[in-house]
Amino acid sequence: MNTNIQTLQAPTKAFRIAAIFALIIGAVSYAIGLVNAAMALNEKGYYLAVLLLGLFAVVSVQKSVRDKAEGIKTSNIYHMIAYVAVGSAIALLCIGLFNANLLLSEKGFFAMAYTLSLFAAVTVQKNVRDMQLFKESQPDKPSSKEELTQPSQIDALQGV
Repeated sequence: MNTNIQTLQAPTKAFRIAAIFALIIGAVSYAIGLVNAAMALNEKGYYLAVLLLGLFAVVSVQKSVRDKAEGIKTSNIYHMIAYVAVGSAIALLCIGLFNANLLLSEKGFFAMAYTLSLFAAVTVQKNVRDMQLFKESQPDKPSSKEELTQPSQIDALQGV
């Protein structure tokens, strides 16, 4: 018995929605925290740029890892740049929070909202790829009875 065979299954709608909500909650919470934080505008811009870099970088890592796993040609330099960008984004956030004049609870809030956003971005990107692969693997079928307008289509489904 071959245990390497995997059945292709689409992520559930509930999981896809939960991932999208997690991304929205994380990013919006982070943004609300920035708006309400007692810091200079340039500091707020720094933290916003770090969030955007992190989100882009984790999606790039997920894409390059998935491309390699699916046998899609991916350059090693892009793969490494994506990992360096993720590491840099996380390091920049940590350095910024360490040196910030914020309460420890505020620092923790920003770290948790950032972590939630990055994790959710990876999950959303994975769901997008999983759905794309699942749809490509499915034979073309009419999605509803309304699409069956021609008698030949109905006869073919009934085995006539």
